[in-house]
Amino acid sequence: MTFHPEIFLQQIINGLVLGSIYALVALGYTMVYGILGLINFAHGEVVMIGALTALSVILALHGAAPDLPAALFILAGTLVAIPVTMALGYTIERVAYRPLRNAPRLAPLITAIGVSIVLQNVALLVWGRSYRSWPPILPTTPHTILGANITDLQIFIVLAAAAIMAGLMLLVNKTKLGRAMRATAENPAVAGLMGVNVNVIISVTFVIGAALGAIAGVMVSANYQIAHYYMGFILGLKAFTAAVLGGIGNLAGAMLGGLLLGLIESLGAGYIGDLTGGFLGSHYQDVFAFFVLIVVLIFRPSGLVGERVAERA
Repeated sequence: MTFHPEIFLQQIINGLVLGSIYALVALGYTMVYGILGLINFAHGEVVMIGALTALSVILALHGAAPDLPAALFILAGTLVAIPVTMALGYTIERVAYRPLRNAPRLAPLITAIGVSIVLQNVALLVWGRSYRSWPPILPTTPHTILGANITDLQIFIVLAAAAIMAGLMLLVNKTKLGRAMRATAENPAVAGLMGVNVNVIISVTFVIGAALGAIAGVMVSANYQIAHYYMGFILGLKAFTAAVLGGIGNLAGAMLGGLLLGLIESLGAGYIGDLTGGFLGSHYQDVFAFFVLIVVLIFRPSGLVGERVAERA
């Protein structure tokens, strides 16, 4: 196999873009798990709802005023998608998870899967079965760096994801709300005795995670130029894998896991054909995410960074 530096660099760029999206979605999983010890398997569908909502707004605006700048289309779609997903996240927590907070662990897990299926079918009824494509508003001329190509959209995705993740770290570690979230994650009962409204903090955690999911949904649909009612399922599983890889319950771990998973998947897709003599192609890239999940669960179930949240009795 001949090594081509420009191909390797291209796969690194693609992996960073993909990993940034995985990291944003993984933060939603890890925040909820850190506070409730719950794997919110419906989070991928929240991302999907955000993507389809934003795309619907963008398509409507493009039909009404096609000459507006692309940034305004994306901003308008995102500003509508964020409150929609925040309301959805709050409703899911309030209706589906709060009544089961003291139930055996299996009950909320099954409920999460059920909510995921319900949201998929709601999206199917609202938006239909067909793929929905983005209008031609995004610049397609790439920048060439050492033989590799990167678009303005990809640069924006990486920089915006980095800024959002840094802002979330500041929120959790440097604000009163973040202190209440960390106290609730450590021990909800004691946090309640100290004056923390645990129910509000848990709802806020779901709402923040849902807002991040909406942004990630816009990013992934813009990157691939399509959105679909089933897009959240595999994306959610990969983001969950990223959270486990970094150490679920740990924000920094989710970010690291997302970036690493994106790089692993991109490099694997780029070189699997050469490594297997053409037996496997790049369309097998999803295999890498779940292979990583199996390896991590076997050899390091606490993740690369480790879980900060103590196991509750």
